[in-house]
Amino acid sequence: MLLLSLLIYIAAGAVVGFVSGLFGIGGGVIVVPMLLPIFQAQGLGMDVAMHMAVGSSLATIVVTGLSSARAHWRLGNLVLSALPWLVVGLVTGALGGAQLAAALSGDILRIIFALFVLALAARMIFALEPPAGRVMPQPFVVSLVGFMIGTISSLVGIGGGTLLVPFLIWSGVTMRQAVGTSSAAGVSIALAGSIGFIIAGTGEDQLPALSTGYIYWPAVGGITVASVFLAPLGARVASRVPAVWLRRAFAGFLVIVGLRLLFSG
Repeated sequence: MLLLSLLIYIAAGAVVGFVSGLFGIGGGVIVVPMLLPIFQAQGLGMDVAMHMAVGSSLATIVVTGLSSARAHWRLGNLVLSALPWLVVGLVTGALGGAQLAAALSGDILRIIFALFVLALAARMIFALEPPAGRVMPQPFVVSLVGFMIGTISSLVGIGGGTLLVPFLIWSGVTMRQAVGTSSAAGVSIALAGSIGFIIAGTGEDQLPALSTGYIYWPAVGGITVASVFLAPLGARVASRVPAVWLRRAFAGFLVIVGLRLLFSG
């Protein structure tokens, strides 16, 4: 049974890696809606399944994000003057977001995730991007924004890139630096959020074997390994498809995911 489950997670990871590479996004938006029905099929109730999907998603981002952050650091794409202030806010917010998520029912958490995904789709459909050319705010403001982004990201199980990149561009950072800084900062969100979900799930009596709190390690391992190998394939396909088609396809994908989750209760 464990072997079959691991194969399912590897297959899910292959899809996550390909789609992430195709659309250039972190896997959290894809991992959570994929894990939720798998966990439910294994007999977990909505409350435990949704919390475990979010916690396990954050754990996968720790591993994949480290590789991305290291590459951007070598390329000099990190805004080191802002990164420490961002991380302070992000870590604090991520820890708080995990505790907030634990206090919510699985259905409420599912609805919050669905609404977040639909809002992201709307931003892509209507090209709602912030104006560039401003200057980096004061450190306190950077930390405050980081706190809010960390809370939301931990609550829905993402690395925060969909929120961090627009903020950094608005702050006058180039796209390349925004992506690089976001990848490094996202590791802190995922790590703090994972710790928060481990703490929040301690004592839960419905957790399956091989889990630590709300993190299920077979899912984390299978998805991480497979996604690393399939992401480059998705990126190669993306390089041959017009950007506007990719944008529309991804927005449509998010609408389907969001509506399915919203009305699946």
